Amino acid sequence: MIPKSFIQDLLNRIDIVDVIERYVPLKKTGANFVACCPFHNEKSPSFTVSQSKQFYHCFGCGAHGTAIGFLMEHTGLGFIDAVEELARAAGMTVPRETSVPGQVQHKAAPDLYEVMQSATRYYRDQLKQSPRAIDYLKQRGLSGDIAARFGIGYAPDGWQNLQSIVSDYQHSSLLETGLVIENDEGKRYDRFRDRIMFPIVNTRGQVIGFGGRVLDTGEPKYLNSPETTLFEKGHELYGLFQAQKAIRASRQVLVVEGYMDVVALAQHGIEYAVATLGTATTPYHVQKLLRLTDKVVFCFDGDAAGQRAAWRALENALPQLVDGKHIGFLFLPPEHDPDSFVREHGSAAFEKLLQDALPLSAYLLRELSGQVDLRTQEGRTVLLQRAKPLLTVISAPATALLLRKEVAALAGVTQAELEALYAIKPVGLPARRAPQKAARPVASNLRVLLRCLLFQPDLARELPLDWEADGTEAAAIAALAEWLLTQQGAVSTAAMIQHFQGSLYELLLAAEQAEIMQWSGEFDVAAEFQGVLASLREGKHRQQLQELNAKVKDLGVGLKGLNEQELALYVELGKRRFIRHPREGGDPAA
Repeated sequence: MIPKSFIQDLLNRIDIVDVIERYVPLKKTGANFVACCPFHNEKSPSFTVSQSKQFYHCFGCGAHGTAIGFLMEHTGLGFIDAVEELARAAGMTVPRETSVPGQVQHKAAPDLYEVMQSATRYYRDQLKQSPRAIDYLKQRGLSGDIAARFGIGYAPDGWQNLQSIVSDYQHSSLLETGLVIENDEGKRYDRFRDRIMFPIVNTRGQVIGFGGRVLDTGEPKYLNSPETTLFEKGHELYGLFQAQKAIRASRQVLVVEGYMDVVALAQHGIEYAVATLGTATTPYHVQKLLRLTDKVVFCFDGDAAGQRAAWRALENALPQLVDGKHIGFLFLPPEHDPDSFVREHGSAAFEKLLQDALPLSAYLLRELSGQVDLRTQEGRTVLLQRAKPLLTVISAPATALLLRKEVAALAGVTQAELEALYAIKPVGLPARRAPQKAARPVASNLRVLLRCLLFQPDLARELPLDWEADGTEAAAIAALAEWLLTQQGAVSTAAMIQHFQGSLYELLLAAEQAEIMQWSGEFDVAAEFQGVLASLREGKHRQQLQELNAKVKDLGVGLKGLNEQELALYVELGKRRFIRHPREGGDPAA
């Protein structure tokens, strides 16, 4: 394990601008550097790098992070490899934390990512020792290089094999990661047994779950990790971490249904494929992929199940459509899936099919018109009814306009009649006006407080000990301040962001970090911080007074209805200028 203190020291020693410029040409603009984002296709630069904060953020696709995160996302390196790469460049040696013999270890709860990484190493080691599992992979046409690239392993038969990777098999981390199952009697056993193991990796290279496939016959054929704090099936895609570089190079991504499909395609040189994780394609999947590239193609088996999965993908893609981006559908012959097709016919034949994939609009119109008899009035009526929930969720203007025209023509009505029937606003060319810059929403007091802490970390010492508030922003402020107070010396923004990677507050902190990229040193952050604290205190006092006034009024006996503590608070609040004392026995609101 790499000590966190070394990570902070490393981030303080390197310059993120130097790191990123090895891969992306940056241009100085004001206090920051900008470029066209390397993580999605764009014509105008929205990728911003702050040298003072050692942080990057793309205002187009939302990619963000430190120099470590950039290396991981751009080059596909894992966390440890990215740290070692930066350390070499900085002339530093990466230390490892080890236990001292004979020393009593007061060990903190193991990091869940570390537990998953330990399980991955165990499964990979077990694969090397299982001729049966190796033969299975060879029969499926996989090489050792591809197996290593995807971290494929083997979970041997047996009930408690994972005892060898942890000091305490009863520790909660094994349950939290879904590696073990606990029955009603409290007995535990490994979730995965006698299965080929496919690690599911997030875009930072961290293992967050597993998919296990039986070697012979058995049910279920595939067994996935359950939903955990690390793993949310509807948000993740198998193989995306390994495919990122190929997706950017080919400017497209192929979405398939299974782990073996992704791995077999990669074996044949088609490295831009990803798979959903035992769930239907979700809107989040579509949104995530459209941020990466301009072309997304869904590939499904030609059987009934494949047709249902394709239609579900279309329904979830419609609200996410963006004009200028292409979504297509590829249907293989009923007897094939991508794995079997590419092994039998080769990559050239598969990519030829891919080029001829059906565009989303053509697939939508084909399915709608194929379900009805357009020669009859009744059939055209049904067409309009079935098309309504599909057309009304499309927000991309040009796509919405063209599909409305197509459906209207099929139904024998005008576009205006269709829009009136659906009670939706017409899509047309907007009046030509001088473009106006949209006003930025005013940030809440809590968000401003958070931004001040991020910009000037030493302000954490000025946060009152009794400070409290509700909501995610307040929890993030408390967590950030608590961590900052434990740090010695100056703390860099990069160290802060790196520390909260993978936490509940990561996205919020990154978003607020992006907001302060344009703040200058002339801005009095300390005064703003104190002003917000004063405003929050005053708001809290006003609320307390309103509650006391309401109680006095409800009781109908004036201040006599308050207990000693409430009366003291009321008197204290009454000393503040914004409070007017009610007359004894009168209306406290007067």
